[in-house]
Order: sequence, then structure tokens, then C-alpha cells
Amino acid sequence: MKNSQDEKQRDLSINKSDGTNKFLTTDQGVRINDDNNSLKAGERGPSLLEDFILREKITHFDHERIPERIVHARGSGAHGFFEVTHPIPELTKAGFLQEAGLKTPVFTRFSTVAGSRGSTDLARDVRGFSVKFYTQEGIYDLVGNNVPVFFIQDASKFPDLIHAVKPEPHNEIPQAASAHDTFWDFISLMPESMHMIMWVMSDRALPRSYRMMEGFGVHTFRLINEAGESSFVKFHWKPKLGTHAVAWDEAQKISGKNPDFHRQDLWEAIEMGNFPEWELGVQIIPTEDENKYEFDLLDPTKLVPEELVPVTIVGRMVLNKNPDNFFAETEQIAFHPGHVVPGIDFSNDPLLQGRLFSYTDTQLSRLGSPNFHEIPINRSIAPVHNNQRDGHMRQEINKGRVSYHPNSLGGGCPYQAKISEGGFSSFEERIDAHKVRERSESFSDHFGQAKLFFNSQTPEEKSHIVKALRFELGKVETTAIRMRMLGLLAQVDTELAEKVAVGLGATVPSNLEFPVNKGVSPENEGGNQEPKTVEQSVSSSEALSMINNPTNSPTIESRKVAILCSDGVSEAAVKNIKNALKKQGAKGFVITPHLGSVVTDNDGALKADFSFLTASSVLFDAVYVPHGLEVAALAENDDALEYLNDAYKHCKVIGADGEASQVLTATAFASKITKEDGGVIVTSEIASEAFAQEFSTAMTKHRFWEREKNLYI
Repeated sequence: MKNSQDEKQRDLSINKSDGTNKFLTTDQGVRINDDNNSLKAGERGPSLLEDFILREKITHFDHERIPERIVHARGSGAHGFFEVTHPIPELTKAGFLQEAGLKTPVFTRFSTVAGSRGSTDLARDVRGFSVKFYTQEGIYDLVGNNVPVFFIQDASKFPDLIHAVKPEPHNEIPQAASAHDTFWDFISLMPESMHMIMWVMSDRALPRSYRMMEGFGVHTFRLINEAGESSFVKFHWKPKLGTHAVAWDEAQKISGKNPDFHRQDLWEAIEMGNFPEWELGVQIIPTEDENKYEFDLLDPTKLVPEELVPVTIVGRMVLNKNPDNFFAETEQIAFHPGHVVPGIDFSNDPLLQGRLFSYTDTQLSRLGSPNFHEIPINRSIAPVHNNQRDGHMRQEINKGRVSYHPNSLGGGCPYQAKISEGGFSSFEERIDAHKVRERSESFSDHFGQAKLFFNSQTPEEKSHIVKALRFELGKVETTAIRMRMLGLLAQVDTELAEKVAVGLGATVPSNLEFPVNKGVSPENEGGNQEPKTVEQSVSSSEALSMINNPTNSPTIESRKVAILCSDGVSEAAVKNIKNALKKQGAKGFVITPHLGSVVTDNDGALKADFSFLTASSVLFDAVYVPHGLEVAALAENDDALEYLNDAYKHCKVIGADGEASQVLTATAFASKITKEDGGVIVTSEIASEAFAQEFSTAMTKHRFWEREKNLYI
């Protein structure tokens, strides 16, 4: 029997519903009263397993992509070890932190967040920074990012955030980019994201290398000692090489020249013996100080300024071995913030609480089996004995007839461990609260720390944030979204908003109507308070600036220098700079008009590492032009000039000696060079040790960002 026309129309509407003028519902058609807050035991209490709305939403989200990760799909990793330098047994009973000199194997994976596996390493994005510790007590995963805060306060909004930043569903554009309407539409309606936006629009989102970025645990965790006493803790990774970034224009060019730039950099550094290294630090907050500060420790959009709670270094991590097989190790490794060992426990951070559910579900979808822990890269070095059986791709072959507990047929084995025998026990936190979908009033400061971050930046870094926002919002087609964002930016800093507005050809709105209660029924506005600004006890922090960051050290270890050569090049000059760089752990690469070799001034042959076409200025940290009998030819070579022009624009060190100085006069920046620009080093001498020393010393500054005043209005 044929369907009626009405039935056909009904079927069509079901298949193509867009939700316009409809109530928000679960997949079962139940109308949702509050989509912004998970169900908790009290407004600052833990999330509840019975929250079927949260579980359904995150379960669907976790299974949307197979087999690549939904987020953090593009990454790179390496093996290494963690070594304790300052034991903290008074704070935690975790075995791997008890003894100075104790080494624990680790595997660390770095990644971008938004892009697919085939996207570029140099997207403006947060970077994942996750470490799997293979401890004697079991697996411990410290699953973090290179930014200490996050966009949202409650796990219920994580699927929405990622849906917004991913390519728009109607045309799958743009890839690995936040510069589009859906992302900024979401952000403009979520004022709690403003602190994170400052970080993502800063140079933190454009690291020079995985080896040159900090890592953070993001959430507040707990440490538990042998006496059962608890302290709150924030985890920090501090890079040995300092924190450094690339310029935005440079990042875009690197994406075209070598989209694997960060992955290749990590691989080559380890292969060459330049092992990446970080210090692990902790910020310890006594339990009695939980409510001491103007921010809430459970709020993942907030950090603890180091001026209030210093970072104590407890150990170091060294990555010294590349994977043998990318898929088997880097791709199949499965992290989970719920993988903890005795002595480490969770807080009631509502975003963390959601992650504790989400990660297992994600790995089940991505790796196809509850036995993902048996994949070699995920296996614990501690013995595993339990009553789990069967399942897809089971590796363990269990003997005997018993697979349950309690039992008598198996002698009661495997048996439960007492706390004194290393059995895991959760901190006994008293919880007595109503079940609510609310958010604590202490979470309502959405601008205080955004101001703190912006005020902590140098003038050059502030300029980069302005330009990033102009670029991102300039890609937004909907005027109303731009205006909402300008209003939010004005809450952070008036001058920031005005400068961004100039780039958009707009005016900052005089009044901001916070859209936080859109779609929330009047009787359930709890947890959706009017956003506010709370004055911070710390007005600025050097630790929040990449340029002024205390972790920066005057080193050029593993840096790369492009040496532009032509026929007749001075062999002594090239040898001189290479030796000077090598002494400090850096390396010079000979770049010539063509592959093969060029003739030197003493009729020798100098082998090319790259030609002008197979490499680019953006792939190096500095550019040097040595003296040569025919060096004038480079002044007429467009590719050579592009190396120099880009290096100057990207604020890198440039050097020339002898007759090579005439090449600089042919560049676009020749008239802009000033004596104050310590990043352009020229000498009439040839193969001068003093010149080589000045050149390598200038490289320790990383970039001469102040040069940008000659390039931009």
C-alpha cells in the first residue's frame, strides 16, 4: 500500500530536520530543560552517573568518527623516561614520585586538536601534551595541553565546542581552522571562553616546536599521602629549550612548504641525539585553602598564578627514542585521565568529571574493543590480574575455570588488595547536597583572568593577539557575531577591542547584552549567572608571556641555520660559522641555487644540503650569507632574496660578511635596517670568530619581535 502525501512529507521532515523553532531533546525525544550543566551533587559537587542526558550526548559524540580520533587526530610521539629529582612522599604515596633518581618509562604524544590526521602541524590551535607513565603500580596518564585552561566549564558543552570548531557540516570547510562563523558564533554566546580565547589568539597557539612548548594538566587534581591526607595539585611541564613561537605569516607558509614541520622536527631531534627534555612541576594547594582565592580551583577556565602558588620541580622527562611503527605506537596509544595510581585522585571539576566517562568510550569506538589495554603500547608493566574475559581481539589467555569474584573454586583469587598493600582508594570527601543542574556562583567570573593574561603580554605579543583576532573575525561572514565578539573583547580590554574593530571596519558596541540565558527556561537559570569581572590579586605574570617566560634559557641547541651559497663561496667562512654553531648544539645547512655542489673560492666543492626550491626560509631559525667571489649573483636571485625578506619579516637573525653585505642592499628591508636591530649582523671581515659569536649569541633571543614596528601599522 502506497504512503499518503502527508506520510511522505513526514518522512522527509524526519530525515532533513534542521531544528528550527523546535525544542531541544534527547535522542529519545525527551525535552531538555538545561543543556549547559551536567547533573551534580551540589553546585560544586561531583557529576552523577545517572545523568542520562550527559551520557547520551557524550556517547554520541565519542562515536562520531572512526577510526581516527575525533579531537587530537594529528599527532606525533616518542618514548623516553621520567626521573625523580625531588621526591614528594609527604604529599603523595604514588610510587614513581618517592625516590630521587628513580626512572619510569614514558610515552608522550603531542597533537593539534581540531584538524584531521591529514591537516597541517602549523594550524592556529591548542596542542595536546599527554604522557603515559608505565609505573610499577600501573598506568598513570597525565592527559593535558600546552595551555593551562580550557574553553568551557562543564563537560556537557564539549561536544558543542568541537562541533563548532570542526569544519562546518554542510560543506566540510574549513579544515583545521577556527576562523569561521560556527566557531565564533559559539564563542560569542559563551563568555566563559574568553580566557581561553586570549591564549588561543596568542603565540601559544603557534609553537616553534613541540620541544619548545609548555604542558599543563589543565584540571585541579588531588595528591594523597600515606596518611590519607589530601592536597590539591596543578601539573606543569617546563621545556628545557624555553617557550618559543613562529609568526602567523610564517606558520601559514610552513603549512604549504612542510605541513609535517613539527612531526619532522621531533623525529629528527631525537635521531640526532638532541633529546627533548622537560621539568615536571607541581603547584600544591592545601585542602584548607580551597576557597582562599578569588577564583575557583574547580573551574577549568582558571589557572593558579605562579605568584600565588610557585611551581615546585619534582622531576624531569627526556624523550630519547622514536617509535618503531607510527600506527602501532603513536596512533594506537590510548590515554585516559582516569588512569591513575594510588596517591593521585580527582577533584570535582565538572569538565574533568565528564572526561572520566568520555575517554573509555572514545577508545572503545576508535580501537574497536574493550581489550585496547592489551595493545603493546598500552600494556601496563605492572602485572594484570582480574576477571575480565573475552571480547574482540582478546590477547590474554587466562587459565582456569573461575572468572568471577568472590569465589572459592579459585581460592578467592585474584584477591582484593588492602590500602596498605597498594590497593587504590579514593579520597574520603564528604558530599551532602541536592541533585542539581547548576553552576556555582564562583564560576561566574569570565573576564578577570582573561584580563590577567592580556596584561601579562609584551607589546609585541599584544599586537599578535590583535592581528590574530582581526584575521579570525575577518573570516566571519555574520555581522552580528563580529559585534558580539567585539563586545566581549571590550570586557577584557577596551583598547584591544578598539584595535580589533579598526581591522574589521566596525565600532565597538556601547552596550553588551549577555546572551547567556538564550534557550534556558526561566525557572532554570541557575548556573547561568550574568558573567562578571573579578579583580585579580595578581595584575600580571611573567609566566604567562612567551617572551618574558622564566623558563626561557639562552640556548640555540638544535636550531637550524640556512647558509645561502653560490659559486666562489668562501669555504673558510662557511666552515667558521658551522663550527661556531656546532659548539652550541645548532647546525648550519648549505642552501644553493641547485642541488649537487658549488665551487668554493679555493676551487673545492661544497655539497648542498638543499636547493632554494627544496627548502625555504620558514623552515630555518636564521639565515646567513657568507662572503664569495660571485656572491653578487645572489642579489639578483629572487629565491635567495625571498629567503632574506621572509627571515626579516619573521624577525629572525640575519648575517652577512665580506662582499655578501651587498646582497642585503637588494632586499625589501634594506632601508629599514637600523643600528638598534641587533638581529641583522654585518661585518666586512671574512671568517671572523667575533662575527660567528655575535651571530650565535643573537640567535639565543629567538626572534627580534620589535622589528615588526617597521612592517605593520
